Amino acid sequence: MLEKKQEFKIRIAKEEDTSLILKFIKELADYEKLLPEVVATEEILRESLFKRNMAEVIIGELNGKPIGFALFFHNFSTFLGKPGIYLEDLYVKPAFRGREFGKQMLGYLATLCEERDCGRLEWWCLDWNKSSIEFYKKLGAESMDEWTTFRVTGENLKKLSENYKKV
Repeated sequence: MLEKKQEFKIRIAKEEDTSLILKFIKELADYEKLLPEVVATEEILRESLFKRNMAEVIIGELNGKPIGFALFFHNFSTFLGKPGIYLEDLYVKPAFRGREFGKQMLGYLATLCEERDCGRLEWWCLDWNKSSIEFYKKLGAESMDEWTTFRVTGENLKKLSENYKKV
């Protein structure tokens, strides 16, 4: 019996994909042991992604069935004087890993960088995720070990904004 050829396609997400995007976000968060931190809802995602266009999403499909996604947005490098693409999340369902679907999705984003005259494609990876780190390094990605990521959220973000409001 002949084996059916598997067809992998990447498409731009549409508003109708909002529940699928949230499902993928929760699966990724669960994998990263961060599920309790997910407060996104379909309404929040619909507003942010499709009304305000704050980020973009691509969906990877195998034989017409969604198996992964990537969420990204533009940032800017003052040193290069050009925009870049920041990859917030890349997720491929565990059953489909190791088959180069993630590599193809990153290749798609690299192509977007070229088409949009971006200077770089970048993302973060959790330190404990050794398999992903090795995967990224094999693709030619370099870790930025000399940089420390900072974040301000919640009450601290509100307090920080008060510095401006007091002026």
